[in-house]
Amino acid sequence: MTESVWDYPRPPRVEPSTEHVVVTHGGVVVADTTASLRVLETSHPPTYYLPVGDFAGGLLRPGQGNSWCEWKGQATYYDLVVGDAVLPAVAWTYLTPSKGFEALLDHVALYPGQVDSCTVDGEVVQPQPGSFYGGWITSRVTGPFKGGPGSSGW
Repeated sequence: MTESVWDYPRPPRVEPSTEHVVVTHGGVVVADTTASLRVLETSHPPTYYLPVGDFAGGLLRPGQGNSWCEWKGQATYYDLVVGDAVLPAVAWTYLTPSKGFEALLDHVALYPGQVDSCTVDGEVVQPQPGSFYGGWITSRVTGPFKGGPGSSGW
């Protein structure tokens, strides 16, 4: 079944997913889960939040900086360390999510374009356009997607 990102709500909705999500980098399985959360927001492909316990141990370390989401609250960043590779601020979490987004506690999202591979039910994910957004594009979702040229005012 195909979903249009223009049917997603604003403010966003959080929904559980049993899809098989696998993240790899440098030949290492970084995360593997069938218990993710999808955040669905108008004009954005889903952002997958994975349980922190489904990340391989020792690969996430506190990163620099934070950002603010009008819906979810303050995001705190993680670096991903795989062997000798350090990917700074590639993942984020909400340590104290805003009201309505409490389900995101103990879940981590990451930028799919900054790791070697993210898959959803075996399909390789394409990253959402733009350097700020963390959406995961699969054949299941249709756009146009915020983040591409000319979409900053959406």
